[in-house]
Amino acid sequence: MSSVALSFVIPLFYSADTITDVVREIDALDVSGGHEIILVNDGSTDRTSEVCRDLIRTARVPITLVEHARNFGEHNAVLTGWRHSRGRHIVNLDDDGQNPPAEAVRLWEHAVASGLDVVFGNYEVKQHSSFRNLGSWFTNRVTDFVLDKPPGFYLSSFRCVTAFVATQVAAYAGPYPYIDGLILQVTQRIDSIRVRHEERHAGESTYTMRRLIRLWLSAWINFSLVPLRVAGILGVVMAAVGVVAFLVVAWLWLRDVGPTYGFGWLMAALLIFSGTQLVLLGLIGEYIGRMFLTVNQRPQSVVRCVVSNRPTTGTHDCP
Repeated sequence: MSSVALSFVIPLFYSADTITDVVREIDALDVSGGHEIILVNDGSTDRTSEVCRDLIRTARVPITLVEHARNFGEHNAVLTGWRHSRGRHIVNLDDDGQNPPAEAVRLWEHAVASGLDVVFGNYEVKQHSSFRNLGSWFTNRVTDFVLDKPPGFYLSSFRCVTAFVATQVAAYAGPYPYIDGLILQVTQRIDSIRVRHEERHAGESTYTMRRLIRLWLSAWINFSLVPLRVAGILGVVMAAVGVVAFLVVAWLWLRDVGPTYGFGWLMAALLIFSGTQLVLLGLIGEYIGRMFLTVNQRPQSVVRCVVSNRPTTGTHDCP
């Protein structure tokens, strides 16, 4: 297929009330070399699919709608979009209008001018909820230790990547992708620029604590051995504390001094050490479980159908 200069990849999840404005704004852009829009409906059960089909019929730029068979998650949907993109550069942005398309063009222009592989958008003022801002801050602080990135470098989901990076990252077939971790395995030619972040056009964010925890686990466990090393250090520290406590108790017993050590003290010690062991076993089990699901080829995503207004593809109905 002939390529275009820039692809806009937008993962969708209950986006019927917001995606029209976003697509129309992108449609009105004048991008040298041409641009296209890739919409990935990640299992929405509202009118998202119907709204996207209407946009396909009326837009002047090529639009491709990829329908997932069920909800797989934002990062999985972005990788699906990258696989269907023809752009020499790809920008992925949110479906709620908080990432202005004009700012996406700025990311692309900076990537082209600098020759960098990835340019992240660093928000001047974040318009997310306090809960999501806290989750993003925590994720970025932890990834300073577990990912090979410059300390303090802000990773955001608003990014522009080259087709080379997108192709390399999209080759990952594991069921728990973390895009920033995959990017940093491919390249360190990265940068960021300050961008605007606007209020959500409609509705509420679908980010929940469960989704954030899943993202954290993907960032920490899939791309680093640091959690296992921390677990090992914690085990050594707890064992050392136990040895010291044993020596202290033996010394007091030999001197026949000190208070009476009864059932309460014993149970407290057992609970501390048993709880620590269970946490470490759970961490190891998470690693083994993800390896098991990967070996058994749990799908990263399942595409039900693709609808497009590209002349070489044509529009067809999903079953």
